[in-house]
Order: sequence, then structure tokens, then C-alpha cells
Amino acid sequence: MKKIAVAKKSSKEVQVSYWVCSSPVGRLLLVGNAKGLQGLQFQDGAHPLTIQPAWKKSREPFLAVLEQLQEYFDGSRTRFQIPLNLQGTPFQRQVWQALQRIPYGRTVSYGDIAKKVGSPLASRAVGAANGQNPVSILVPCHRVIGANGKLVGYGGGLPIKQALLELEQSNY
Repeated sequence: MKKIAVAKKSSKEVQVSYWVCSSPVGRLLLVGNAKGLQGLQFQDGAHPLTIQPAWKKSREPFLAVLEQLQEYFDGSRTRFQIPLNLQGTPFQRQVWQALQRIPYGRTVSYGDIAKKVGSPLASRAVGAANGQNPVSILVPCHRVIGANGKLVGYGGGLPIKQALLELEQSNY
């Protein structure tokens, strides 16, 4: 009798966990795995993220994130120290790294970020990458404004962007 090979599940598959918490700007969905935080989404906005059936609901993997978010909203934290596991194109990851260098309480334009990533004519591409940021607040895409100084575009909605900027400016 011939043996049939049965494919085994890879032991390298990483369990994705999630937790939903409340915050001053609404409910936040945290998503991550052993490699780091890969999502922080506004669940009360226009585009809530759907929780996947394979994800495990667990608060424990996010204890440091929850603590640092609380400190941020209390005004006592200006930088996050959370391992991130961001998935995106090389250009997106370059933009997200540039966003993390925007000082707390400050704003820059899309054009400023385009120059920082070495593509001074790519303001629209920066805007698109900014809009795909999977980890809002920690990767501070809310600190990017239009060249005219006005608030433009934000996945969580402009009222949340305004609230985050006001929070930072009042503690700056």
C-alpha cells in the first residue's frame, strides 16, 4: 500500500491577536503578533477594520501599547517605544519611518515628507502612503497637513486628527 503524504501546518505560522480599547478619540482596534504591532485602527470612524475569525482576542499582548497610549492621552508620553510589524511597499515603509521623525506637537506638509524621503515631487504619493498607515497615532500621520496649513485627509476623520493635534499642542 502506498503512503500518501499529508501536508502539515507550518509551525512558523504566527498567531494574530487583537484587542479593542476605548480612548478619548473613540474605540481603537489593536492588531499584532509576536513580531510586533501591525495595526491600530479607529473603529468608530468611516472605515472600521473587520476582525478576522482566525484572530485571537487577547489583551495581554497589548499591555505595553495600552499603557503607552494611556500616557499619550494623559499628556505624559511624546514618543512610543513599541515594536512594530508594518507591512507595506518599500516606499510606504520609507514614508512611515519619516512620519515617526516628526516631533511631537509639530506639523509638516506632505511636500516636506516627500523631500525627506528623497522624492520632492511625490507629495501625492506621500499622501497615499500616509493614508495607508496601518498604525495610526504611533506612526503620527495626523501630524501631516496641507501645504496651505489646513487639515486634509485622515483615515479616522478630521475631527480625530484635530483632537490629536490639539492634545499634542496643549502638552507641547
